[in-house]
Amino acid sequence: MKTNKPLSLLIAGMLSISMTATATAAELNQRKEVKNFIADMHKRHGFETAKLDNLFAKTNTQESIIKAITRPAEKKDWHQYRPIFLGQSRIDGGVKFWEKHAKTLQRATEKYGVDSAVIVGIIGVETRYGRHAGNYKVIDALSTLAFDYPPRSKFFRKELEHYLLMTREEKVDPLALRGSYAGAMGQPQFISSSYRSYAIDFNNDGKRDIWESTEDAIGSVANYLSRHGWQRGRPITQKLNTSDVSQSGILKEKALKPSHTVASLKQKGFGNITQDVNDAEKAAVINLINKDNTESWLGLKNFYVITRYNHSALYAMAVFQLSEEIKAARQLALKGK
Repeated sequence: MKTNKPLSLLIAGMLSISMTATATAAELNQRKEVKNFIADMHKRHGFETAKLDNLFAKTNTQESIIKAITRPAEKKDWHQYRPIFLGQSRIDGGVKFWEKHAKTLQRATEKYGVDSAVIVGIIGVETRYGRHAGNYKVIDALSTLAFDYPPRSKFFRKELEHYLLMTREEKVDPLALRGSYAGAMGQPQFISSSYRSYAIDFNNDGKRDIWESTEDAIGSVANYLSRHGWQRGRPITQKLNTSDVSQSGILKEKALKPSHTVASLKQKGFGNITQDVNDAEKAAVINLINKDNTESWLGLKNFYVITRYNHSALYAMAVFQLSEEIKAARQLALKGK
């Protein structure tokens, strides 16, 4: 959306829209765009108009959801973002989670090739191992963002469509499920389209339950990463020495997708790339802003795959570093037994 208005005015306008919607939540099903959405769901997917009309009459848009999405943690710099997810309690929680679910994690690693530590790291970053999966009704979150958040309304209307399809397929009351302010659900925080595409029944009980079944959550995370191209046994990232880099522009890049060959990066002055990375491999240079400097890291294919879970270098680095901390702490604990 192109505009000449300052961001503060845009946000204020969106909050104003949201407050109006909240005040008239009982009338959501009477709004033109909602009526059009209901008609489209009936035409394309055979939903009963009366049932959807009743569902949206019980749905509430919420101002707090708009506030939350306009200040995501991923807008922070690395020195502000890292402490959120690398605290000792989250590391200790990861060791306990791994110990409790070691057999399931091993089975997931054997089947999908994804490092168990990374699976634990993702669930740790997302929900503190299932303890904080969100308290918003998913239908409220998706409806708020679909109809009252213009910058991403198209995306969230699609997710709302997936949610209604998902709850019909899984025979779940769409008013019953809870999740994050963005409509992400369960221990791994899958959005509706991701659930439909990647959630699996890893405990073979006939249900894809990422809320209560940690087995299903673990298997679903592993399946997600595998389907996005995870490379079994390959490195994820490593910190780069930038003192001899000849082109300063590469230290400001923000691209996540690997586009440089490792050989070309060595030619540009990154001389500390280890031998387990092939010169022909492609990588991105991941630059993380600290208070007084910038860290540069080698973003290999597996790092890029983690960013498919959340399109943020900060997120992927937090998952990687948390997984490494958990792995090291677990190894120490095992030695002490």
